[in-house]
Amino acid sequence: MCRSIKTLRRPQGSVPQGSVPQEEVYEAALQYVRKISGYRVPSKANREAFDAAVAEVAGASQRLLEGLTVRG
Repeated sequence: MCRSIKTLRRPQGSVPQGSVPQEEVYEAALQYVRKISGYRVPSKANREAFDAAVAEVAGASQRLLEGLTVRG
């Protein structure tokens, strides 16, 4: 879908808190919401919903990265 979104999971196992910079998680979430919504820059009427979606996706992504472990 979004081929240009960078993989944030590190291959060496679980991701300790803070090992993936929040800025990288936010940028990936922003790119995802842009793709889904079709907006690069939302209108004033859609800004609140757009920003809320970015925050939710970023939060869910951070929780996912913190909870992943790799067998090995």
